[in-house]
Amino acid sequence: MKLLQALFFPPEQPGGVSSMIPYLQERFHSSRWEMEMFWLPKRIRNKGHEDPVFHTLDWKEFGESPIVAKYIQTYRDYLWWTRLRIQKPYDLIHSHHPIAGMSMKAVFPEVPLIQTVHSSYERELILNGKIREGGPEHRFLTSLYRELEYISDRLVTVSESFKSYMSPYVDQADSIEVIHNGFDDRRFKPVPHENAVPQLVTVCRLVPAKGLDILLQACAELKRKGHDYVLHIIGDGPARQELEEMAKSLGIYQETIFYGYTLHPEEFMPFFDIFVLPSRAEAFGSVFAEAALSCLALVGTNVGGIAEQIEDGVNGLLVPTEDPKALADALEKVIVDPLYRYELARTASDKAKNQYSLSRSVNQLKKMYLNYQPKKES
Repeated sequence: MKLLQALFFPPEQPGGVSSMIPYLQERFHSSRWEMEMFWLPKRIRNKGHEDPVFHTLDWKEFGESPIVAKYIQTYRDYLWWTRLRIQKPYDLIHSHHPIAGMSMKAVFPEVPLIQTVHSSYERELILNGKIREGGPEHRFLTSLYRELEYISDRLVTVSESFKSYMSPYVDQADSIEVIHNGFDDRRFKPVPHENAVPQLVTVCRLVPAKGLDILLQACAELKRKGHDYVLHIIGDGPARQELEEMAKSLGIYQETIFYGYTLHPEEFMPFFDIFVLPSRAEAFGSVFAEAALSCLALVGTNVGGIAEQIEDGVNGLLVPTEDPKALADALEKVIVDPLYRYELARTASDKAKNQYSLSRSVNQLKKMYLNYQPKKES
């Protein structure tokens, strides 16, 4: 069976897709399966001129928005690149981005399409202050869920929480399937270690949606209470300068290390003690599963896929969003009690190995893919 995994970003791009899809090929390597990946290179910009065709909305209604116009142009570029680069047919296409799925269906209308929605672009844009709720960009992006439902043979997402979020925007919400991201646990090698000073780490893009302003305020409260710690912030983004200035103004810059972008943070994540990320929204939160597999104690916000991964007080701690004091209190619990910290980390690791293994996701995908296996000619 010939499969195409259609991405938007290159497979080394950080995020939920890259945590799983590049590692699928090895698991599908057999005489029964043939899998390839496809994505839009960053150098391809403003090449496409073919107007996209939507079946469930009129995109020109929103076309005066620069953000929508950019989205449409990217769609044109993906169409152009797909027509240029893909000649041979596939038995099944599995898309991991709305633009990829819509482009693939336009070029290969007869090929079955599975569409996985990994995150909410409109929620991130709202939280990052780029668009307003209810505005044209928000309406356009939420309209795409029904379009994806229309063109897809199977609509998939990564958490029950995100399935609930998508439900008002589609016609048959019950038909959405949930398949969690899977992680190859061979990538994660917990290291026995004893840090004299607790080491906190977070890994994310530095944007308002990730709530790092709340984390810095919580860390300032920890310092005020006299707790020693080091906070490691791995990732880059438009909010970096603002966050660095905030750390200085809060008097915690000496305790905070900004690393910038790192390709494989899982290689040194096991040397830290506590993973913390107070996201304001998260469809799944792959980095929590990665931190659990690295045997770190988890502290996150009670939102989206994070709350599905963490059972408060059992395999991590959950706090409300926008609450620096609650976050500081949770961090204090795992800072002052190493045994409790270790117990949370061990339980989190066990759950991640059981529920978020790559093998489990591969088995679910194979079962799904076989429903679209071409019938042999008699």
